[in-house]
Amino acid sequence: MIAIFYLILQILKLYSYVVIANVIISWLIAFNILNTSNRFVYAILDFTYRLTDPFLIRIRRFLPNLGAFDISPIVLLLLIWFIEMCMKLYLAPIIFN
Repeated sequence: MIAIFYLILQILKLYSYVVIANVIISWLIAFNILNTSNRFVYAILDFTYRLTDPFLIRIRRFLPNLGAFDISPIVLLLLIWFIEMCMKLYLAPIIFN
């Protein structure tokens, strides 16, 4: 049970890194630093979009339209942080006792 607890925490941490990478890559593409015609860049962008878009689309449904600003990755990172904190505060005492 302890191994599953730590595995879930690591998956959440890795997923937060993927969200951050998605944001950084989209910024670099928006500022014309990276070009999507490069197959490697496109593969990484597609990979991060496929992992993050299902959750980001659901979050965007509830957020107001802020024009060019997309705060859904911030909300997703806060949700991941909240889940991690709840696991550490409420599940860890149950598992480790």
